[in-house]
Amino acid sequence: MSGMTETESRKFQDGSDAIIAAMIEVHRVLGPGLVESSYETALEHELRLRGHHVERQRPIDFDYKGLIVRNAHRLDLIVDHRIVIEIKAVDLLAPIHNAQLLTYLKLTGLEIGLLVNFNVSTLRRGLRRVWRDGR
Repeated sequence: MSGMTETESRKFQDGSDAIIAAMIEVHRVLGPGLVESSYETALEHELRLRGHHVERQRPIDFDYKGLIVRNAHRLDLIVDHRIVIEIKAVDLLAPIHNAQLLTYLKLTGLEIGLLVNFNVSTLRRGLRRVWRDGR
C-alpha cells in the first residue's frame, strides 16, 4: 500500500469500511432519536443483508485473579468474527464509551472496534474506529 499512511493502511486492511457503509445506510433510513436497541436490530439486519456474519449480544467472560466471571458483559455486535461494534444513542460520546470499547477488545482479544453514536445529524460525527493497541 505505498503512498498510504499507517492509519490509512490499517483502515484498508481491517475491512471496517464496509461495516461503516452499512451504519450509514441505517442512519440514513432511521435518522437520529431512537433507542440503541432499534439501531442494533436494524444494523444486524443490514449487515446480514450485505453478507456479513453477525453475533448479537454475545456474552463475554473474564478472569480476575483466577476467578472466572461468567457473562459479565454483552457485546452489542461482533461482525465477521473480528470487529466489535458498540452502539450508542446519546447526546455526545464520552471518554468512558471509548474506554468501554477498549476493554471489550482487551477481553475478547479482538483487534478493532467501532463505536457509533446514532443520535447525531451526520453519522461521521458519531463514529470512532478503535484499535486494541490504542492507535
